[in-house]
Amino acid sequence: MRNRTGRRARRKRRRLKSGQDPTRADTGRGLMTMKPVQAGDVLISLPETCLLTTTTVLSSSIGEYIRRWKPPLSPLLAICVFLISERHLGSQSRWKPYIDVLPKSYTCPAYFSDSVVSLLPGVLRKKALNQRDAVLEMHCSSRGFTHTLQPLFAQPVEDIFTCDAIRWAWCTVNSRTVYVQRCQSPFLSGDPDVYAMAPYLDLLNHSPVVQVEAGFNQATSCYEIRSTLGCKRFTQAFICYGAHDSQRLLLEYGFVAPNNPHRVVYVDPDLLQKFITGTDKQFSHKLLYLKDHHFLENLTFGVEGPSWKLMTTLRLLSLGPEQYASWKTVLLGAAVSQDCEERSVHLARILCQHLMEENADALERLSLMKVDADLSLTEQLSVVESLRREEQKILGYSFEVLRDIHS
Repeated sequence: MRNRTGRRARRKRRRLKSGQDPTRADTGRGLMTMKPVQAGDVLISLPETCLLTTTTVLSSSIGEYIRRWKPPLSPLLAICVFLISERHLGSQSRWKPYIDVLPKSYTCPAYFSDSVVSLLPGVLRKKALNQRDAVLEMHCSSRGFTHTLQPLFAQPVEDIFTCDAIRWAWCTVNSRTVYVQRCQSPFLSGDPDVYAMAPYLDLLNHSPVVQVEAGFNQATSCYEIRSTLGCKRFTQAFICYGAHDSQRLLLEYGFVAPNNPHRVVYVDPDLLQKFITGTDKQFSHKLLYLKDHHFLENLTFGVEGPSWKLMTTLRLLSLGPEQYASWKTVLLGAAVSQDCEERSVHLARILCQHLMEENADALERLSLMKVDADLSLTEQLSVVESLRREEQKILGYSFEVLRDIHS
């Protein structure tokens, strides 16, 4: 099940000192258990009336404007506009206590400048640019509708529903909502209406090794999180946002989890053309074949070496003219010949070495940018640095594995 309740990673709980009150243990802004939680127990049960959904939006003062607007707004945009409106209302909003504890900004790539985006690994960099474009497109497409809301505000709506405000709302929804399937409203577009903001519940921090069951309980009309393994008294309660690698966590939630068992380093398919084309007249045909069979997606290095998909791709690209008939055999994972195996391992070493050098260069540029950086930039650089250092370690492990093959 998709969990969308993430936010920046926070401090780990410190070991209690002698005589220290366990109820004052440091969990950052996370939640601590006050009694033992048994396997199968409900950690949190939040009534449907506490969830912020499109139903909330349509029943608010901006609801009548949404119902009249054509073409209909998407559920995502409707919630974003509502958040901005309620934030502007301040003490007049019944959602003020919740909005006050939301981050004022995020360390998701939507907030990154070009210089910070340039520090990201190639595959993530493309996704980061797409994320920024999505925010800009939402701002541009929402102007017509937000202009109709002027009767609700004394201040010009152009000064309220700014691009920065849309970015804040978009990141808030993207990083902090839980998945709740809802009936499609005739006043909204056909996009999936699955967003629900859950006050209090989203204080639960992420741990990649925690197992929970999360979802809306129709019998109780509550969104519930149930612990699969349980946890001890006076410890921080965690949930898992999903089996996400570190690039996904940074992109969607703006943090990198330490010791993530799902951590990998992605290989940009464009690198294959840079290092492998050579004199192979069949290269373009091989690449097209791999693309048609979805082998150019999710090519990775891990702590145990290159992935099966990456090595299979490299084996196919290493086939000589006399071995073309073995393409299907290679895609099934079989070795064709000793020389083909050696070429594919050699190519993997070249790719790994290139990524290590590219990573080191990014870390060097990052360290220079940290000098005299303000708080916001420092936070962004820290997240990127965590990712880059993690990937450098992974690549080091992979290079050792590749070095030992055929040695």
